[in-house]
Amino acid sequence: MTASYEVPGAAVPGDEVLVKISGLGKSFKRGTETIQVLDKLDLEIPRGDFLALMGPSGSGKSTLLNLIGGLDRPSQGSIEVGGERIDQLSGSRLSAWRARHIGLVFQFYNLMPVLTAQRNVELPLLLTKLNRAQRKQHAAVALDVVGLLQRSNHYPRQLSGGEQQRVGIARAIVADPTVLLCDEPTGDLDRKSGDEILDLLQALNREQGKTIVMVTHDHHAAERARRTLYLEKGQMSTEPVA
Repeated sequence: MTASYEVPGAAVPGDEVLVKISGLGKSFKRGTETIQVLDKLDLEIPRGDFLALMGPSGSGKSTLLNLIGGLDRPSQGSIEVGGERIDQLSGSRLSAWRARHIGLVFQFYNLMPVLTAQRNVELPLLLTKLNRAQRKQHAAVALDVVGLLQRSNHYPRQLSGGEQQRVGIARAIVADPTVLLCDEPTGDLDRKSGDEILDLLQALNREQGKTIVMVTHDHHAAERARRTLYLEKGQMSTEPVA
């Protein structure tokens, strides 16, 4: 970490529940068959938590992440983030809410190859009222936080995998989101680069108070979180299913 990124109301995990999920269900249709991915799931995530979600492929981890981020809607149950029922928001209000409150970090970076690191980080700010100079300033701060300010004018092809993921994290935090959602953030990296990304996520959580939910298959990565929960056949537990 090379700069201070001020987060209003930053706090360590405590009594304040930031994300509250009650009776959550998600099912999909496959022909005439109904596939139940999540089944009456309850979960509370305090502000300032760093939660790792583990489980076998198809257990519903990424589905749950998408539901918390407002990228998908539940079949049943409720999702509150910061006291707001996001499952009840209209499409346009949900999009605006997501732009303000959710930062997304992907396994494969999802950077625009024709844009520099600076411009990639600025992308979420295009949905705000910030002018060009303000967007550039915010992006510079976010890149400084992840240690890549000196690489601002480089294109993704000129960056290593670890550096590209750092740009992805800078893009995710540039609008100061309420929750940072990470889907296998180290899955495409070697161990050294992966450890550097996990160091960064820990610093964002512990030093800046960011609330992080991370999906991972890697026990080494999960050990960096404050706690780990396991999904198996749509059910949540504190221990892996044997």
